[in-house]
Amino acid sequence: MMNRFVSSALAAALALSMAGAAQAAAETKPQKAPTAAQLAARERMSKCSAEWKEAKAGGKVAKDAKWPKFWSECNTRLKGGTKA
Repeated sequence: MMNRFVSSALAAALALSMAGAAQAAAETKPQKAPTAAQLAARERMSKCSAEWKEAKAGGKVAKDAKWPKFWSECNTRLKGGTKA
């Protein structure tokens, strides 16, 4: 009986401490808005991802093709051929 009481008391204390830590982390600093460059990069990644899925489904990429290489080429193409 005493073991159950101690276990439940410890579990409650742990839950309260974790809730307090999560609240403190959320209150520390607000999130910054993404920059224009970050938004553009996310848009390019989304477009390249859609192209990758379409190409893979259509069998238009080599069997050994990997996403990082495809992403690099697609990102460069969408940027207009310039490196950042």
